[in-house]
Amino acid sequence: MGILQELLKDIPIPKMAKVKVHFDNHHIEDLGSELWVKLQQEHIRQKVKPGMQIAVAVGSRGLDRIVELTAVTVKALKEAGAEPFIVPSMGSHGGATAEGQREVLAHLGVTEESVGCEIRSSMEVVQLGELPNGLPVYLDRYAAAADGIVVINRVKPHTAFRGPVESGIMKMISIGLGKQKGAEACHQLGFKYMAENVPAMAKLIMQQKPVLFGVATVENAFDKVAVVEVLTPEEIIAKEENLQKKAKELLPKLFFDQLEVLVIDQIGKNISGDGMDPNITGRYPTPYAHGGPDVNKIVVLDLTPQTEGNANGVGTADFTTQRLVDKTDLEVTYANGLTSTVVAPTKIATTLPNDREAIQAAIKTCNVLDFNQAKLVRIKNTLVLGEIEVSEALFDYVREHPSMELCSEPYDFSFDEHGNLI
Repeated sequence: MGILQELLKDIPIPKMAKVKVHFDNHHIEDLGSELWVKLQQEHIRQKVKPGMQIAVAVGSRGLDRIVELTAVTVKALKEAGAEPFIVPSMGSHGGATAEGQREVLAHLGVTEESVGCEIRSSMEVVQLGELPNGLPVYLDRYAAAADGIVVINRVKPHTAFRGPVESGIMKMISIGLGKQKGAEACHQLGFKYMAENVPAMAKLIMQQKPVLFGVATVENAFDKVAVVEVLTPEEIIAKEENLQKKAKELLPKLFFDQLEVLVIDQIGKNISGDGMDPNITGRYPTPYAHGGPDVNKIVVLDLTPQTEGNANGVGTADFTTQRLVDKTDLEVTYANGLTSTVVAPTKIATTLPNDREAIQAAIKTCNVLDFNQAKLVRIKNTLVLGEIEVSEALFDYVREHPSMELCSEPYDFSFDEHGNLI
């Protein structure tokens, strides 16, 4: 037995129970029809002229029904006589290569066949100018040469800064369409100034290039589209702030102020830009954002297949598994940190051989007298919070909470012969 196993062999893991968490599940059933109606609004239709080459910006996030949103938008542009094409708009994601970004879209289901138009992927950009603070502003070369630009994105809270506008249409214009160089420029002065630089860059691009409209969604706590809007550049500036407020209202959450241990089965770029959403975990990569529970120790067990080895966010955790480390593509992961300038999340957390020992290590170091009384919560990932598991020390709190209900008898975690959760 190794020294780690000796240190951890007597650390108990508390009994757990399944919990159902209730969030507002209002969402748009017939999203395609609702979007189609909004795309047919006169002030939107008149922006599109026959023969126009239109770049449709699609990002790397796993938006709800992204294929449908894109296909309906493409169809509306085609019916108006335009010639749309997709431009991957994801900063440095996909390993900051043209083919990598095309593959990221394919993982999301966005292919030339599924959305009905060509995909033109390049990391080449043109510089449009610079902000008064000296930051250069870049735009994808295909989008820059197009007769029009359309942007599709979800509006939601950012994971590393706070401001009236965070993740959404303006961020897609400034960072997504700026490709690696644009993302790098926007991050150059750090997240402290991101709330100013994101909208400033987007406004400069909208002044110089024909951004026709943005398709903006807001998702509910179950990642279903609750709101869809089609916004002109003027409306993007006027209305994105209110969509951001709505997104924060609908954000799912862990209804605990303080936890000793949070176990997360999976992290990945398709879950959050930070692998796991800090708005959920309360663990942020910068000091410029806040909110969520106070968690003593975080354990991440595995990567999603869709993240393709990008383990950005693992450094925000305290413990991980050898399984996750073996799947990590360090080059892709480090590229994320070098572009964002925030490198703590790309470090490798303290690594244990398997799930059991990683969880035991978190319990051992969580600063409680009685390990059986550790307040522990396990989630699949930060997108799936409707069903969670909680330890015995939280049962009474859950019973009294209006948004949660215990739905199983207490049980022990089940591990296979390798010490990994079944």
